[in-house]
Amino acid sequence: MLTAIKGIYDNVQIIWDEVPPVQKRTKVIVTFLEESSPSQLNQIKKREGGSMKGEVWMSDEFNEPLDDLNEYM
Repeated sequence: MLTAIKGIYDNVQIIWDEVPPVQKRTKVIVTFLEESSPSQLNQIKKREGGSMKGEVWMSDEFNEPLDDLNEYM
């Protein structure tokens, strides 16, 4: 079973935001997340519609029946 629990690492201790759902000794993996500043969040570029215009095309025969499927029609 994998469970993710948030907490804060402070002065060589982890302070959990909630109680872990285990009662016995258990192996854990701790992942440290970088704090992002508001200026970093503003650097995220919004997606712009139409950026793939001219990159995708569809065959003129796209809606034509396929010969391989004649026996099912």
